[in-house]
Amino acid sequence: MGILSRKATCITHGQDSSYFLGWEAYEKNPYHEVKNPNGIIQMGLAENQLSFNLIESWLAKNPEAANFEREGQSIFRELALFQDYHGLPSFKNAMADFMSENRGNRVSFDPKKLVLTAGATSANETLMFCLADPGEAFLLPTPYYPGFDRDLKWRTGVEIVPIQCTSANGFRITKSALEEAYKQAQMLNLKVKGVLITNPSNPLGTTTTRTELNRLLDFVSRKNIHLISDEIYSGTVFASPGFISVMEVLKEKKLENTDVSKRVHIVYSLSKDLGLPGFRVGVIYSNDDIVVAAATKMSSFGLISSQTQYLLSALLSDKNFTKNYLKENQIRLKNRHDKLVSGLEAVGIECLKSNAGLFCWVDMRHLLRSNTFEAEIELWKKIVYEVKINISPGSSCHCNEPGWFRVCFANMSEETLKVALIRLKMFVDGPSSTTRSQSEHQRLKPLRKMKVSNWVLRLSFQDREPEER
Repeated sequence: MGILSRKATCITHGQDSSYFLGWEAYEKNPYHEVKNPNGIIQMGLAENQLSFNLIESWLAKNPEAANFEREGQSIFRELALFQDYHGLPSFKNAMADFMSENRGNRVSFDPKKLVLTAGATSANETLMFCLADPGEAFLLPTPYYPGFDRDLKWRTGVEIVPIQCTSANGFRITKSALEEAYKQAQMLNLKVKGVLITNPSNPLGTTTTRTELNRLLDFVSRKNIHLISDEIYSGTVFASPGFISVMEVLKEKKLENTDVSKRVHIVYSLSKDLGLPGFRVGVIYSNDDIVVAAATKMSSFGLISSQTQYLLSALLSDKNFTKNYLKENQIRLKNRHDKLVSGLEAVGIECLKSNAGLFCWVDMRHLLRSNTFEAEIELWKKIVYEVKINISPGSSCHCNEPGWFRVCFANMSEETLKVALIRLKMFVDGPSSTTRSQSEHQRLKPLRKMKVSNWVLRLSFQDREPEER
């Protein structure tokens, strides 16, 4: 008999995925423009660092919130003591209002139907525990976020069956793909409990269309199963078409307060829109009272601290700030997205047309030695260990076509992005050009002094972003 549990010794966590292995390589040799200019640039992390100064400015103007004061009096003791699993009412009210604002106030959210969790990771796992038993399945459209293999499956025992989407129609969800995935689950003797989507999509960076949402609602209605819409990127939509929440479609179809609406659940967090993954703030929204009650009990294993709730309730309640932040953040995301796309185009690499998120879905099929996933991993290893850029291969996202990669653009400075694009250009130009890497770092010194070199001008970069304000 082993002295540890099966869970402790199992290997289904997914940590051996190329998605996580790329992170490990970066952590061993992280790029720094001065301290380690030959290090690996992290473009595998969907983090939003473009609008920190807006939040920092708000904190400077609102010291009471950051100092845990109310009307000049410290409330530290109040916040430090035991808290209710349900969370602070002021925070839940502010979060519900912010979620409505994020959707153009076309729908409203009831704070009583919100469950607070320690990030979207916890929210998704909690929903799996509430909606499915071990050995039952959820259908997910491909490509999907690699972390779902861990978040949805590892502790819950729930299985994932892919809904195969292809580049032929921009990886859109079709009726035939839904039906085929359902049949595949049945062939595997798996009971399907629901469908989970990310909208906007991670890793595609595209919003789910109204047609797709209608198709999904019709499908889950006919099959009598659940629909989870992970909408953590809802505030990152920077170009048309705009974001449509599944709650809007329920309202349009007059399905509110029906059995179907009780089987539709939303996951949200402040990790992407506000760039606060370290604060661990996530929510589940459900119209099913039983799900809300069960998830609330489970939330005791992953609560958001009272101090975090107090601070963010003050920030989110400042409607002038949230309105300006969402608008400015989307402008900055579009600017950075366009710089990545144009820089890649300059070296002959195309991207799927996208309008949201913190990444692009990049087509490198023409760089593969052969049309195989082995060739994709071979290319990925060269990019990570030779070009020294960490990106995520499509196979880690369960894409069924070799040669696609997720490339993040919002977790670095503009100067670092330029370094990455120059490295890619040297790689695409040919092996001989990689020997010039050391001299190119010398050429990049003017960039660190906020100047643009002639080399960069030849890459046809757009004008610099305006200084953050």
